[in-house]
Amino acid sequence: MLNRRKLIQCPLNVNPYLKITTNVGSSSLLDDQNVIVTVSGVLQPSDKHWVAMISPSHSSVQSCLLNTLLYKETGDLSHLPLLCHYPVKRAGLQRVGPGWKRAGLWEREPEPTLRARGVRARPGRAGDLVALDRPDWEKMGAGQCGLGGLGVWAGENGARDRPGLGKRVGRAGVAGQRAGEVGARLGGPDIEFVLFANGFDTPCILKRTDQPLPFVTPNKPLYPHLSAVDSTATAMRVTWVSGSIEPQQVEYGNAKSKISSVTTFTQADMCGNAVKSPAQDFGWHNPGYIHTAVMTGLTPSTISSYKLGSDSVGWSDNIQFRTPPVGGSAELRFLAFGDMGKAPQDGTVEHYIQPGSLSVAAALTEEVASGKVDSIFHIGDISYATGFLVEWDYFLHQITPFASRLAYMTAIGNHERDYIDSGSVYITPDSGGECGVPYETYFQMPTPAKDKPWYSIEQGPVHFTVISTEHDWKPNSEQYKWMKSDMASVNRARTPWLIFTGHRPMYTSAKAALISIDPLFVNYVEPLLLQNKVDLALFGHVHNYERTCAIYKAQCKAMPIKDENGIDTYNNLNYTAPVQAVIGMAGFSLDEFSDNVHDWSLSRISKFGYTRIQATNKQLKFEVSVAIL
Repeated sequence: MLNRRKLIQCPLNVNPYLKITTNVGSSSLLDDQNVIVTVSGVLQPSDKHWVAMISPSHSSVQSCLLNTLLYKETGDLSHLPLLCHYPVKRAGLQRVGPGWKRAGLWEREPEPTLRARGVRARPGRAGDLVALDRPDWEKMGAGQCGLGGLGVWAGENGARDRPGLGKRVGRAGVAGQRAGEVGARLGGPDIEFVLFANGFDTPCILKRTDQPLPFVTPNKPLYPHLSAVDSTATAMRVTWVSGSIEPQQVEYGNAKSKISSVTTFTQADMCGNAVKSPAQDFGWHNPGYIHTAVMTGLTPSTISSYKLGSDSVGWSDNIQFRTPPVGGSAELRFLAFGDMGKAPQDGTVEHYIQPGSLSVAAALTEEVASGKVDSIFHIGDISYATGFLVEWDYFLHQITPFASRLAYMTAIGNHERDYIDSGSVYITPDSGGECGVPYETYFQMPTPAKDKPWYSIEQGPVHFTVISTEHDWKPNSEQYKWMKSDMASVNRARTPWLIFTGHRPMYTSAKAALISIDPLFVNYVEPLLLQNKVDLALFGHVHNYERTCAIYKAQCKAMPIKDENGIDTYNNLNYTAPVQAVIGMAGFSLDEFSDNVHDWSLSRISKFGYTRIQATNKQLKFEVSVAIL
């Protein structure tokens, strides 16, 4: 192809002092460890010098000049290295920035409480937050970070910096660079580090590590995460990644075990057109093998444990998990959010960073560890890999501490599914050519079939109807008929609450409202919500938090009444219309609100966070947790 040329060694590179070393030396890598990379011998380091982590080590590091256009189709407008195989990490040899700041303190805002089938909420003014103490969310002193030691490092224009990652002066005045790498195993048998000069646009190679760094146990199970398979809560699916195609097993409970089924996907499964998509070309990364098994014979609302693997590949640690409550039972406590993505923990740079994701993920870990959460719902835009497949590894690594311990239920978003001529409703290249294949392989929900990612499930007193806004929802479409039938069949004596979820919202006050709302979607689907008395509708896509009144056709059909604590209360015994909330604030860079405030918009918060919802037979409580950055 015309955009490819051979990547050359830098001319006149006769520096005998140039060296790349790691703290691992000649040892093999663990599945998850910090690797310190030291570059020495660069006599005049500049912002044109950078280090790439390549995995596997035989990947092409030729230069592909046309990639600058292909990067932008994914939505990532960063200045990125033009290599034929995208580096899984990169770090500049010279760092510039105003310092660093961690997100550790949180505020909590109570939001709707649907009591007696009604919703409650705190008054909605921008920034109207209430600080509530919580013993397990410690207030940390200067230089410390709460929430398990993870946080967001924020520099100018979104740059990230952190202590210990700057230059150092070595022998003979030679500047060096130390870069901390989070070495989660990345679907390949080894990694290497390459030092480049001439920046991202016309890079040339100065030095490579002498030998690739192999992993000790390349086939050991990684990234376990759970999902519910039906409303009985007597079975749960566990999915994990391994370098081995041989079936493994999950051992759980009292000497029970199940053999895994094994699958994977290839470049041929990705979407493209005349010009290959990132997923087909320079963003491709071998995913390894995805194992899944269904643990049966479980008891609802019970704590148990499991481990994964085999004697030949090795075993995971024992992991404690909780089954959700059976549909029709008295109570459910769940967390919900959209648009999380991932971010590096080590100050390096990756494709499409979502700056709030680390802080939110750390808070979710604390929530789940408290034992007061039954399940999680992630409403679209999951990893933001967008055709750069290694980013799925990073996302799965980030959510493992909580997704391995309870049901992690998902809905598909535009950044998982949409691509030109792929059958999606919207013909944007937002998935980078993934077209839902990695998403549906990693997150196997109880859907009717492949590429039909809609489903319903009941937990406690709640019936969830989960749709795909990226697949046809027009009348007479398969999905439209399904959602109409599903919501009409809800037994409100068994599950008094009906929650509708999908990625793209029906209402938003964000400045980008014109491109975020599809009037046809609202026109066709909103009447179904009213006809079936949906209590609460949860959406993502817009990257902030906003709650409406009880709304239909942009008109408030009912306004809340404040209770004795000043919390907005909706009495849904006298049902008028659903309350809708945008909850896409879990990681992606936040969207600003318009100065034009609609009457139907009662609460607007542009901060990173998630929602916490508790449902009983008589009441549904809804509150928002947001990060102080």
